[in-house]
Amino acid sequence: MPEPEVAGPSGASDDVTGAALVAALERLRSRLVALELPLDAPGVEQARADRAAAIDQLDDYLLPRLRAHSAPLLVVVGGSTGAGKSTLVNSLLGEQVSAPGVLRPTTRAPVLVHHPLDERWFSTDRVLPGLPRVAASRSSSGTVRPEVGRPDAADDDGAAHGRALRLVASDALPPGLALLDAPDVDSVEVANRVLASQLLDAADLWLFVTTAARYADAVPWELLHRAVQRHAQVALVVDRVDPGARAASDDLRRMMQENGLEQAPLFVVAEAALVEGLLPPEAVAEVATWLTALGADAPAREAVARATRDGVVDDLAGRAQSIAAAGDAQVAADTRLRGAVAGAYGDAAATVREATSDGAMLRGEVLARWQDLVGTGDLLRSVEEGVGRFRDAVGRFFRGRPTPVPPVEHAIAVGLAAIVLDAADEAAERAHAAWRGDPAGAALLTGLDLARGSAGLRGRVDAEIRAWQSDVLALVTDQGAARRGTARGLSFGVNALGVSLMVLAFASTGGVTGVEVGIAGGTAIVAQRLLEAVFGDDAVRRLTVQARDLLDARVQRLLDDEATRFTAQLDALGAADARGDALRDAGRDVAHAARAERASRPAVARTATPAGGGRALRGAGQGAGQGAGAGPAESGHPGEGDARTGLWQRLFGRRTRGEDA
Repeated sequence: MPEPEVAGPSGASDDVTGAALVAALERLRSRLVALELPLDAPGVEQARADRAAAIDQLDDYLLPRLRAHSAPLLVVVGGSTGAGKSTLVNSLLGEQVSAPGVLRPTTRAPVLVHHPLDERWFSTDRVLPGLPRVAASRSSSGTVRPEVGRPDAADDDGAAHGRALRLVASDALPPGLALLDAPDVDSVEVANRVLASQLLDAADLWLFVTTAARYADAVPWELLHRAVQRHAQVALVVDRVDPGARAASDDLRRMMQENGLEQAPLFVVAEAALVEGLLPPEAVAEVATWLTALGADAPAREAVARATRDGVVDDLAGRAQSIAAAGDAQVAADTRLRGAVAGAYGDAAATVREATSDGAMLRGEVLARWQDLVGTGDLLRSVEEGVGRFRDAVGRFFRGRPTPVPPVEHAIAVGLAAIVLDAADEAAERAHAAWRGDPAGAALLTGLDLARGSAGLRGRVDAEIRAWQSDVLALVTDQGAARRGTARGLSFGVNALGVSLMVLAFASTGGVTGVEVGIAGGTAIVAQRLLEAVFGDDAVRRLTVQARDLLDARVQRLLDDEATRFTAQLDALGAADARGDALRDAGRDVAHAARAERASRPAVARTATPAGGGRALRGAGQGAGQGAGAGPAESGHPGEGDARTGLWQRLFGRRTRGEDA
């Protein structure tokens, strides 16, 4: 089992600050989960990927590692297609635990090799909880073969599609050290690439494998740059190097120095014929010696894990700020799209208001039907003879012939409906065009017919106009009830008075003063004088304002309903609530908790297992430094004392062994 951690006098404080860091990271995770980025704002694809990767890394690696400091060191072996990762793992262990092949992609399901005593660290969901576990058994010949690790795993979608973690127990591996053979980082299968990236993010240490022919490929270097940014601990292996050809490894070392990996160990594996599928021991000696030394040194393993863990914590705290900014961009996009809709439909309401208050409604069919109602003879001429005579004329008019009101009301309804429908269609067209020109809005229009008014708009417009006409008649009726004598005398003319109020409302925005006598042949002034004769000046002013307000409210309600067709798309996504303040604060809390945790760490005793103690990987100590393709001399051997300082300096970035990682 792994050696226990060595706590100094401040161990209790370390526990407290460690718990505080875990709590801060859990809050950060909850904020990341809550912060959805549904709108296609600029840069959102990268932000979504960063958010998903951050959640995965918290779940797969960081929180489990913080909760279990003594867990085995997980070394993820990753690299390009055909780099020989599986062959390297098999050769280090001296047995076929991961199946290489000539078909691409080769490694489909990741293989995690651990010492038998460490099985419980990996058989649970402590790390990589999203991957089902599949155990492996051995055939009579000793070959490892997969077998379902639990009764229901055979039906698990992840296992069926290769997204399962195959566990292999091997006595060849030192306790406290685990190797994970990951899928190709540049696999032709997208799922494999995603899984490879996820596994590398869950590593305490990357053992990155490339070849003399492909070490400069872009995809591996994208991942290596990410490792540098996150301060992950990395070692590189350049495989299949022809004897005597050091140019590839030299050029790779140059690239490492130029890209922030100058402290990372680099191992060279010579091209060699396979014997029963394995490289000869001397070909993997440098890598085996280095990993064996690491497996024998519990404080070193802790230092590696802590260095990677610290880098991930710092990176997550920083990424939280950029993801929070993406959340703010969501709010801005939501506001922008809502503003386009509000502007379009606000202008539509203003258009209807103007068209129904400047006298334009009092022409054409409405004017003709109104003249049918009031006539053009004595009633119109009496306007010039004073209110008293006009009132007498009104009485004679209503007593002398029936009032053909319905045609007037119908003409008003038709004209008003045309204005509202045109305004609604224009608003829909403007809002649609604004969204179509915005990446965040264009994605929401797919499959929706929003460029015109809704299919049921005409029926709703007609219903609202009829309701408004009823409102106006109710105003006249209520006013007549307050003037009982007049109401009784003209009870048979209430509908005509209602139409007169409608006409007057179409010619005034704030009362009856200042109305042009010439508007539509004197239509409005006749309506005004008629109403004044019955109800008086003050009442007519008040009734006109009320009629206008009732009309504006109903039109606004119609247009608001139409605008909701757009804004409902935004409401369903919730981008208005994606403000990044909470995530930004959580990231700052993580940074503060991390500083406190590091300041409280006790000194760790650095005592390595003596040379020859523990288990050694196949090839460890055999022929190190011999022949073309041997790894760097400073990578060290178990028990070399101060010579091993070069290894830790290169691994931890020029730290001495006594320094706190």
